[in-house]
Amino acid sequence: MAALSIRLPVELERKLMEEVTRTGQPRSQFIREALETLLAQRQRERLDAQLRDAVTALASDPQARQEALELADDFLPAENEALEGHWWR
Repeated sequence: MAALSIRLPVELERKLMEEVTRTGQPRSQFIREALETLLAQRQRERLDAQLRDAVTALASDPQARQEALELADDFLPAENEALEGHWWR
């Protein structure tokens, strides 16, 4: 494992120590998990932004929009059939 040295504001370090004391978790483990969580969240946000951009581009293209509507119409009978007889209907 690589070692990393960081400087924290006093208040942030105090909150960190409160949390690791409360949970009994080693400080380095807590920081690793927090960093993994933040990095995963940022990756999801980037992917969401890319998806929004792609949807916006497709929605603004009349031909792509028409193709999507036609595909949805093609699948509608199969979707309705799959829903028949289930408890929520």
